[in-house]
Amino acid sequence: MTMVIATETPPLVAGAAGVFHVGKTRVTLDTVVGAFQDGATAEEIAEQYPTLSLGQIYAVIAYYLAHTAEVNDYLRTREQQAAEVRQANERLFSPVGIRARLLARQAEQGSS
Repeated sequence: MTMVIATETPPLVAGAAGVFHVGKTRVTLDTVVGAFQDGATAEEIAEQYPTLSLGQIYAVIAYYLAHTAEVNDYLRTREQQAAEVRQANERLFSPVGIRARLLARQAEQGSS
């Protein structure tokens, strides 16, 4: 029996916004790598995200381990973008006093 060794392409797809997803799912590279960095096994990640196959998860983890610096750069960029969006939203919609405003709105709707 002859075994052929083939190179596998990681199951990562770049979306329109430059966000990498695993295969045709909505699960991001950020999610899988974050879970792995938090100590989750591939099997635990598969339980939490049933749209992913175990093979996809192992392939993403293998890609991360082989390209740690590049993936970490990508993750840092994503974190920075998220922080910028959060700051822009907070400038438009101040989070200060939000609980009081929501409770007041709820009280108004309850008395109507």
